Amino acid sequence: MDAIVAVTSAINSVIWHDYALLVVLGVGVLFTFWNGFGQYRALTHGVAVTRGKYDEKGDPGAINHFQALSTALSATVGLGNIAGVAIAISLGGPGALFWMWMVGVVGMCLKMTEVTQSMMFRDTSDPTNPHGGPMWVCHRGVARIAPKLAPVGTSVGVLFSLTLLVSTATGGNMFQAWNVADISFTYFGLPHWIAGVILTIAVGLVIVGGIKRIGEIAGRIVPFMCAAYLLAGLFVIAINVSEVPAMFALIFTEAFSPSEGVGAFIGGTAGYGFLKGLQRAFFSSEAGQGSAPIAHSAAKTEEPVREGVVSGLEPFIDTLVVCTVTGLVILSSGVWNRDAALVYDTAPAISPVVVDGGEAAGAGGDIDWRIDPVGVAIGDDLLADAQMRAGTVVFAVVEAGTNAETGLERSRVFGTLAGSETAGWSVEFDEFSAPSGVTPALAADGVFFDFKGASLTAKAFDRAVPGLGAWMVPVVAWLFAFSTIISWGYYGEQGIIYLLGQRSVMAYRVIYCLLILVSVQFIRTQDELDLFSTFGTGLMLWVNVPIMLIFAPLSMRAHHDYFGRLRKGEMRPVTERAGE
Repeated sequence: MDAIVAVTSAINSVIWHDYALLVVLGVGVLFTFWNGFGQYRALTHGVAVTRGKYDEKGDPGAINHFQALSTALSATVGLGNIAGVAIAISLGGPGALFWMWMVGVVGMCLKMTEVTQSMMFRDTSDPTNPHGGPMWVCHRGVARIAPKLAPVGTSVGVLFSLTLLVSTATGGNMFQAWNVADISFTYFGLPHWIAGVILTIAVGLVIVGGIKRIGEIAGRIVPFMCAAYLLAGLFVIAINVSEVPAMFALIFTEAFSPSEGVGAFIGGTAGYGFLKGLQRAFFSSEAGQGSAPIAHSAAKTEEPVREGVVSGLEPFIDTLVVCTVTGLVILSSGVWNRDAALVYDTAPAISPVVVDGGEAAGAGGDIDWRIDPVGVAIGDDLLADAQMRAGTVVFAVVEAGTNAETGLERSRVFGTLAGSETAGWSVEFDEFSAPSGVTPALAADGVFFDFKGASLTAKAFDRAVPGLGAWMVPVVAWLFAFSTIISWGYYGEQGIIYLLGQRSVMAYRVIYCLLILVSVQFIRTQDELDLFSTFGTGLMLWVNVPIMLIFAPLSMRAHHDYFGRLRKGEMRPVTERAGE
């Protein structure tokens, strides 16, 4: 496992480099100007199309615009909004939310462009079961524009399909399943494997029915789960409304300056907050990733741009609405930089790890250290509620030289809770490294529970209204995870169809469902959760963004032509034409 983490971390350092993120943001800005600030068209014309005003019964496709939007939203509005925002803030600080907003704004035009392209080149040979996505854009688009380069287009389509399958397994499946299992264990003590079995059976019963059943289920679940979550979030924000101006000031200030570590928050440079905000926003909204076009390609329409405009609503709903509500709930609660949940009986000693011969262990100029096992007692009843069981993951905060990731001095050292209520509680810590010449010191007088993703958001709700997070967030998390997993199951299915054909679908569905069971036991810490979930997203962005740029002239020409015809009155709502 450690080797897998090391390799994945090394790859992520390249594909998520600051320059790569600036390029993706730059492409979003380019498309914004190129299509004439299409964000407002998504919020006006896109809403009208979603309401069915332009639906034609005879158009090719399997589902209507609303079902296509719901299916895509069920993949985007998921645990990325509950857990992803919590991870961004707990790791990158309040400034990370600002960069999530930036992705939300430019992401509207990124998504409009990629969906329009996929609609232009989708395969409708079977009108009731169309196939689309960036792999078909490459496959059919290159063959149409430059027939001699058709094999190149096919090869790029294969490459995209492979990255799609990686992202399906990591972000679309693993991230969702693990978060559900973790929050169920955190609040109810439900073993991870039982949550995995329940989720596996539920997902299997739906995805076997294909896109029509997925669209029907998503159309029912998505509006309900979004409304329930937003109402609860707005209620918490209303309770803390006096703090909202200060929270916005903090968000804007720390987006461009270092975030100092306080409590459980270890701090980070402005660049670190920028990185975490963009990572989580791209993961949550899927803008530029190439996944949502697969769902939208099943929509009933003859107009590619029409569905492209509908897709622009996704980043707005996902990032600018739902993620913002989550972020404000977390910031107003103070759970992101909370005080220690457990306090030390006595201050623990920190000593170097000594190997045979009396020499300190370590490598590359670093020295390995250990925090001696120490007794602890409950310091915060709310945070400790339901967490006091042997084996629960906790962490201490130490100052141990410059943290290579955050750029500041504080780091987390993980450990596990041992003992019982009657025998007393203690913590056994993992070893950690510090540069030679640095003597580590504790930065807090206690330990913190490692609330990961959705569990941290639930604790934020609990701080505002005790018990609200304990029931509302787990229920919504299950719905979010379920809807996201079934939608991503369809995305991966389309990738496997492109690679191996229709006969491979049933085997893929079985493996996809079994992967849920593997996932709930696979990830150990919040950092690993962040690492794996962003890995697949990064791979897809690297392949899909060049595809979008290559075919951008065609989609932009179609975009301006469509709205030109709309302004001239050549396309009117069905209800207006029916009265003629």
